[in-house]
Amino acid sequence: QVQLVESGGGLVQAGGSLRLSCTASGRTFTHMGWFRRAPAKEREFVAAINRGGDSTYYADSVKGRFTISRDNAKNTVYLRMNSLKPEDAAVYYCAAGDMSPFDGYISYTRANKYAYWGQGTQVTVSS
Repeated sequence: QVQLVESGGGLVQAGGSLRLSCTASGRTFTHMGWFRRAPAKEREFVAAINRGGDSTYYADSVKGRFTISRDNAKNTVYLRMNSLKPEDAAVYYCAAGDMSPFDGYISYTRANKYAYWGQGTQVTVSS
């Protein structure tokens, strides 16, 4: 049975940093990603990474501030979030799926391309 378990959310002041972790059990995946949903907003793509870790993808809103990485030995993906802003506050969800390297960036940003999801972890940013 596949499970994704996230950790690392919490309360941080604007400008601060957090690192989210997501450990998958049951199997490995070609792509893992992070999405978020803020109150009264749609779920949105944040970042994704391929199996080898050599291809990463980011939403424009987090580019340069967030870094996604993965440790395949631990079957874990991380999201390092720096320079946090109040608008980054949301529930962050880890996602995992299998995609071809030829699928392209657009596929990696689409929630329906990921078959497995974590339960979410809350990130709160105070101004």
